[in-house]
Amino acid sequence: MNEDPTELLTPAGQQLLARLDAERGVGQAGELALAVRLRREYPAGLVALAMAQHELRLAADAKFSRAADMLFTRAGYEQSSSESIARYRAGRFLGARPVADLCCGIGGDLIALASGREALAVDRDETHARLALHNAGVYGKAANVRAVVADVRDVRFAGLDAVFIDPARRSGPGTASAGAAHRFRAGVSEPPLDWCFALADRVGAVCVKAAPGLPADLIPAGWEAEFIADGRDLKEAVLWSPALATAPSAGPPHRAGGPRRATVLGATLHALRSCTLVAQPGDPVPVTEPGEYLLDPNPAVTRAGLVEDLARALGGAAKIDLRIAFLTLDREARTPFARTLRVLYSAPWNEKQFAKRLRELGVGAADIRRRGLAGDVGQIHRRLKLAGPNRATIVITRVKDKPWGLICEAVAG
Repeated sequence: MNEDPTELLTPAGQQLLARLDAERGVGQAGELALAVRLRREYPAGLVALAMAQHELRLAADAKFSRAADMLFTRAGYEQSSSESIARYRAGRFLGARPVADLCCGIGGDLIALASGREALAVDRDETHARLALHNAGVYGKAANVRAVVADVRDVRFAGLDAVFIDPARRSGPGTASAGAAHRFRAGVSEPPLDWCFALADRVGAVCVKAAPGLPADLIPAGWEAEFIADGRDLKEAVLWSPALATAPSAGPPHRAGGPRRATVLGATLHALRSCTLVAQPGDPVPVTEPGEYLLDPNPAVTRAGLVEDLARALGGAAKIDLRIAFLTLDREARTPFARTLRVLYSAPWNEKQFAKRLRELGVGAADIRRRGLAGDVGQIHRRLKLAGPNRATIVITRVKDKPWGLICEAVAG
């Protein structure tokens, strides 16, 4: 089968995609029957290509507002950033023009980078380069884009103000696909991270997209590591060269102590909202038993090593354990950087005692969060034998290095 999605830009391909879109929601049996009917009218290879593309477009609805008109490869879709993250990130290139999008893939980042400025899109995969240009056109940005099929290491950077690069994560022995023991070794991307970081010697303003689990010791001195979450879902790390780094150094106790930023994105009624947290210098955060409220920091905050900085920013917050990323307050606090829970019951963890207390509270549904203690959450849930009309969050953790449990309810807003 021809796997080049641009074959679907032909009149027959467009007709096929339109018919598949009209049949959306018919279920698996309906799709199989539709495929049989379509193969009577169109080449089987084109039908298979259209059905695969239709599936990718449905999946991409969660990332792109115009996914129904875009074209994807599976690898390109899976590695692409969402429209909201790409738009936020492009905003940090304010004033830079022209820019280059290296390893551009299907053009998810290119669309945002080419808004109001010229952009050079480079990918060694000809299909991806063609898709990037097509998808930029879907958003009305094609006139700002020059697409080049080449190895990014052969590109001349003269005249460029800034570079964004999303190196492909390689698979195979010694790479991310080989298991946790080998994950994130230097050089498991293509091109290698060292080459990406060296771009700052040629262009200055460089942004490198990376996986959120990238070890801090791989980040060069002076580069800002920004961890981006969409709501509570940690999506990616972005590394900004010193020319673009604006966050202060996180300092101790963070491992590397370089500039760190936690950014949380969320949609409001009219626009994309972004909130960012950076290091907050101050006294060490005290450690105490849980008070009236428990704060569960956003994963972006935790990954950035800014939990204590969040405590200082809130004022009056304390940690419940030196090594556990929960904070506590005796007043209600609403922040985009943490989920706030009202503590209903707090005591050293004893499963039978907590089961009794949960029955007294009429808790029939519970979300169990275990942090810092071993144990099978599913088995604990079954043994508690919850019953009743109420819902709660059960936190099983450590307080001052002792096993501890809390029964909590969510704070609205």
